[in-house]
Amino acid sequence: MGTRKRTRNGDIDDEVIPPKRRNIGPAPFSHDEAALEECDRIDYSIRITKDMAESDTAPRPVRVYADGIYDMFHSGHARQLMQAKRVFPHVYLIVGVCDDELTHKLKGRTVMSQEERYEMVRHCRYVDEVVTSAPWTLEEDFLQQHKIDFVAHDDLPYNAPGVEDVYKDIKAKGMFVATQRTEGISTTDVIARIIRDYDMYVRRNLSRGYTAKDLNVGYMKEKKLQFQQKVDLVKGKTKELIDKIGDKRHELIQKWEENSREFVSNFLELFGRDGRINQWWTETRQNVVRAISPPHPPDEEDSPRTYSPLPRSSPESPPLKRRHRNSTSASPATGNQWLDEDDEY
Repeated sequence: MGTRKRTRNGDIDDEVIPPKRRNIGPAPFSHDEAALEECDRIDYSIRITKDMAESDTAPRPVRVYADGIYDMFHSGHARQLMQAKRVFPHVYLIVGVCDDELTHKLKGRTVMSQEERYEMVRHCRYVDEVVTSAPWTLEEDFLQQHKIDFVAHDDLPYNAPGVEDVYKDIKAKGMFVATQRTEGISTTDVIARIIRDYDMYVRRNLSRGYTAKDLNVGYMKEKKLQFQQKVDLVKGKTKELIDKIGDKRHELIQKWEENSREFVSNFLELFGRDGRINQWWTETRQNVVRAISPPHPPDEEDSPRTYSPLPRSSPESPPLKRRHRNSTSASPATGNQWLDEDDEY
């Protein structure tokens, strides 16, 4: 913020004064000393109407109360608290957060504990005070204790066991101000995203050092996810390689065109009809044929074979003896069954 002042010689000088900054830190809890002192300064006997709050004619800050579970605090929660803070020109925003026991009983289990949810809310820039263990239904005693002027929430009926709308009485008193829900974002939506990509998040946590026991994952499921992680890693590297080749494809095509003639010439020299490989194969085949079928000697191939007749007996030569089998039984003494023709009987 800038101010202007006149110097000794009459000139007007602009002096820049930094704006007053609010104490930076988390919002106090309702039982902290700072919150109790703020509450004691409020004269709750002065009731503030909507017209007074909207026209900024109220004699004190307007105390607006917003409540919720605020599990897995997200942008929808932050926008709701921003609307509650800006619903009137001068607002002191009190935010109530339900504890685990009440939430698990009436709504269901939460991802974050009550302490974590308390801390998330009190570190939001729009929050001035946090009420721990906030009630599900707002009674008059609670409103009096925290000196609440208005309650901010979305206008949809909020059911509870035996109650059609927990804000029905607040609306009847004229103390209700409506905020708008942020479409497309809620704690349920965030959890649905995690469940949808469950395997991916488990693989990520396993790769970061968490054990299967920490993630409540069985042995076979762990091995399956680890294998899938390696498959995805190979796919990623393959895609990177394809992308790199795709970026250089024009350069590779140009080089191929430049060297295509040399490639074709070398190919024909090796694999053509008169190429080196064909010549090598012909020589090898001939060598194998020679090794298997050696040639005959020249004297055996060229000279005709001669045959000598069997010797014939001459008239002067004595006749050959012939042996014939004796028709009678062999002599017991000799046992010889064969007799010559010249032998006497």
